[in-house]
Amino acid sequence: MSSFRIRPQFSQIVNLSLEATRDRLLHSLAQQAPGFEVKSFPAYICLHILEQERHFWSPRLALSLQATPEGGTRIEGTYGPDAEVWSLFLYGYIGVGMLGIFAGIVGGTQLMIGSDPWGLRVLAGLAVIAALMYLCAQLGQKLGAWQTFQLHQAYQTAIGQPAEIQ
Repeated sequence: MSSFRIRPQFSQIVNLSLEATRDRLLHSLAQQAPGFEVKSFPAYICLHILEQERHFWSPRLALSLQATPEGGTRIEGTYGPDAEVWSLFLYGYIGVGMLGIFAGIVGGTQLMIGSDPWGLRVLAGLAVIAALMYLCAQLGQKLGAWQTFQLHQAYQTAIGQPAEIQ
């Protein structure tokens, strides 16, 4: 389960209709339910660790189901933190990125006119913050690795096929 991606994912095609795939997943996951919380929508299933075992870095597995022209189902699975944690990182990256663009423009302009390029020092500081955020995300993945493994095993058991995480 070790990955340098921020949100590991997999894609798989199953030779069952969309409804049959969804029913199979829900039925099998319900049998494994003592360890998981399942939220179901028409073309989307979300598998969470139970509330009492969940911590800040606990992952969830989001399964998107799409019918294929051949009559099968394409399953897209994405592992990631809960929405609150993901939003915190997403908005953090957006904020650091936008400030970095602004600081880079200001620093480049200062450099071109021969002024003290303090904007480039700000840009370097923002790059360090972005790197620290990435390392924090990787640490969170490592702290939630066992639960990610449990979610993946539950999915593979439910679908009856191995799925390689990319």
